[in-house]
Amino acid sequence: MSGNPKSEIRNPKWTDGWAGGRYNPPMPYRSQRVPSDLTLNRLAAARERIGDIPYDLTVSNPTACGFTYPTDLLAGLADLRGLDYTPDPRGPMAARTAVAAEYKRWGAAPDPDGVVLTASTSEAYGLLFRLFCDPGDAVLAPSPSYPLFEHLARLEGIETVSYALDGDTGWRVDFPTLEGCRPQVRAVIVVHPNNPTGSFVHPDDRARLVALCRERRWALIADEVFLSYPIDGGPGEGTTFATVEECLCCTLGGLSKSLGLPQIKLAWIAVTGPEQRVRYALEGLDYVADTYLSVSTPTALALPSLLNAGESLHDAIADRCRTNFKTFHELVSGHPAMTLTPIGGGWSAVLRVPSVLGEEGLCLQLLEQHGVGVQPGYFFGFHGNGWLVVSLLPSCGLFAEGVRLLLDGIAQTVTPPHSDSVGG
Repeated sequence: MSGNPKSEIRNPKWTDGWAGGRYNPPMPYRSQRVPSDLTLNRLAAARERIGDIPYDLTVSNPTACGFTYPTDLLAGLADLRGLDYTPDPRGPMAARTAVAAEYKRWGAAPDPDGVVLTASTSEAYGLLFRLFCDPGDAVLAPSPSYPLFEHLARLEGIETVSYALDGDTGWRVDFPTLEGCRPQVRAVIVVHPNNPTGSFVHPDDRARLVALCRERRWALIADEVFLSYPIDGGPGEGTTFATVEECLCCTLGGLSKSLGLPQIKLAWIAVTGPEQRVRYALEGLDYVADTYLSVSTPTALALPSLLNAGESLHDAIADRCRTNFKTFHELVSGHPAMTLTPIGGGWSAVLRVPSVLGEEGLCLQLLEQHGVGVQPGYFFGFHGNGWLVVSLLPSCGLFAEGVRLLLDGIAQTVTPPHSDSVGG
């Protein structure tokens, strides 16, 4: 199985085969950066076979969730300055200044000159991996977390090494798994708040991570795309890694999550830390980014107006996530065998269920028998069985009915109906 919930790619069907004692596929050699097996996993295959899922609780695309987008939201894209092309590897200064100003709400003041625009946070990771790593090097990534890290690293010819987040302590960093890593590590990733556990990086863990990065000369990469969506909150809420000055830190954000605009394709890296290290990193980022110049000029010029006009949309997404999480809590209370874990922030909820059936089998059963789509915990690296991940983005009515069906379906699996026959 690919383990990649985003994968919708099939394995090529070769029409020829062995010739002259060796296999000769009709395509050129495919590098090892691309997995050899790209067949659909069982869940993706079932979703394709079924088609529309009545209660899809995996949706992560806000544009498909019934939000009302301001009619003038994209007006800034008509700025006539977008007809001129003056390439800058970091992006237009006006846009970078707008990004820097966004951090004021968290008490940070990154230098706009240290902001680098990218087309997505995935691209931002790619730029940073190219900057910090040689082929064969590694980056540390939390587990459980995004399933995308492994794929992004593989495409850059590097590896990810997992460090554990301990669910028994509120998803605190398990430092022994981090400190005992191999010498080829060049950077450590934190997700604040993490996806899907929703946990903010605890202030004590943050201080220890910063000190470790400074000591080992690692770069610290902080993904904060969900920072502005607190739910339960907790230690670390309301803080940003863009205030880090003791080690080299690259803080990521983007419009895909902050404004629910994945189609606009604009994200950023805010580089902070010791002056000499920041200058050295930005010099390298200029070289890498200038090779691609992927950011659209009209999009970058529209950023200030997008941030202003999109505030109401952000608030609507945040309100829905909080409302759906509250509904989930209320519905789970009637099922003592299941537990909804605390969520500091983000767009996802994590449900702990009895391990009477494997996660994949349970998800397939819910999909095929109840029309409910959820993600298995193993997609995200949860250890052990019995974890399900649910999106908080669907419309409130659909979400409530979908969760009822989800919980009832699991309950039926845990406690099957009694037979009317009399035993001997």
